[in-house]
Amino acid sequence: MILITGATGLIGRNLVRRLMQEAVPTRCVLPARLARQLPWDAASPHAPELIIGNILDEEDFFRAVTGCHVVIHLASAQWWGRRRDLERVDIAGTRQLVAVARSARVGRIIAVSQLGAAVASAYTLHRAKGEVEQLLRDSGIACTIIRSGLVFGPDDAFVNHLASMMRANPLFFLMPGYGEVVLHPIYIDDLVEAIYRSLSLVPLVDATVEIGGPEYLSLSDMIHTVMRVTGMSRAIVPVPPYLLRAITGAYSRFFPRSLMTGQWLDILATSRTAPLGNTYNSFGFHPRRFEETLLTYLPERQHLLDLFRDTFRRRPRPV
Repeated sequence: MILITGATGLIGRNLVRRLMQEAVPTRCVLPARLARQLPWDAASPHAPELIIGNILDEEDFFRAVTGCHVVIHLASAQWWGRRRDLERVDIAGTRQLVAVARSARVGRIIAVSQLGAAVASAYTLHRAKGEVEQLLRDSGIACTIIRSGLVFGPDDAFVNHLASMMRANPLFFLMPGYGEVVLHPIYIDDLVEAIYRSLSLVPLVDATVEIGGPEYLSLSDMIHTVMRVTGMSRAIVPVPPYLLRAITGAYSRFFPRSLMTGQWLDILATSRTAPLGNTYNSFGFHPRRFEETLLTYLPERQHLLDLFRDTFRRRPRPV
């Protein structure tokens, strides 16, 4: 039995569908509000078992972990831009996971982290991810940590937010810095495939592996690609990142969520990439290219609708 935390998030819901295709026995721990509308076919005979509870509640979490030999830990507040969200969902949630996994004698934990994660990082997101990694390595439980590049897909919170911001402003786009930061995007299905294959790859036990897609892209290249794919041409205005942090901070006082968050800007603070061949060398498949994949879904999305939906989305709770 495999337990998935954060099962309704971008990575989690796609991973659940992948495991359902393979008829892998799966269990998810979800609060009642998320369990009412599941992003997969709950009537399927291979649908995961649901445990209604909270990962910060020791009793709920122990009940979910009991009988599971692997935990895939995906619960995160990565895209919300506040340190307290990361402390509550990522760090405290991982600390609770380690405690109950030891008690339930879980054999292995697989977790998704971020390229650049380090306890000593100057950036909130990467420091929090580094703390999560350290908790897992010190847990005494076999673990696999997959440090991923920027994840994109039909429901991601980066590329889609770029398109939403372009739709909101028909004249110009405010770009952090001069767009020279190099990113290493990976398609959601490729990341899910890597997680799935890691279940049976013994060399990845007690290993940390860094992966990304088949190409490096600067932020400027990525913005121009999104404009080209969506047909939304905008003047690009370079803005100092510290000024954008101040703007997003003020914006978040009036709206539940800013599309360009502090953690967004953490990712864009410096170039973070993995060796291009790591995905194939570690998992045995070639990931998909950025622009070719965007063409399959981005032009059809309703970006103005996405703008309102994401701006007023409720803040995360532990899941």
